[in-house]
Amino acid sequence: MDRDGYGYPATERGIDRLLGDARTLSPVGIERVAWGWDRHEDPATLERFREAEKLALKSIESQSRGPDWERVRRTVLDLTEGRSSLEAWKVEHGETGHKAERAMLGAALGIVARDRIDHAHYAALVRPMAEALPWLLPEEPPAPSRR
Repeated sequence: MDRDGYGYPATERGIDRLLGDARTLSPVGIERVAWGWDRHEDPATLERFREAEKLALKSIESQSRGPDWERVRRTVLDLTEGRSSLEAWKVEHGETGHKAERAMLGAALGIVARDRIDHAHYAALVRPMAEALPWLLPEEPPAPSRR
């Protein structure tokens, strides 16, 4: 939070912050997220992501939090490709936008399930999005872009 009271406290790491930050991403920010997806898409990393995704979904369902996750998932999809999608996401529609969308869905899932999964699984889910939003994984600084 800045001195005028805008933004989020440094300790805020929830869905509201993720969605708020996603709403303010420029096309370049969306490209950075897609780059993060590509960077972490090798077979071993993708396998860890899928394993974490399954564990997170199982933990959400076991806690009867499926409807909460479904609301968050629909909000993300509406923001990226729905009727109320933002201009930056429309500009990046296509492969880049879809990669960024997958990264954001993974980060949202990690946040929703964070209290029910271990940190390694949380990190696997949020790592691609953390390339653009480092607060998701503060112990791992984003990689320098190779553009």
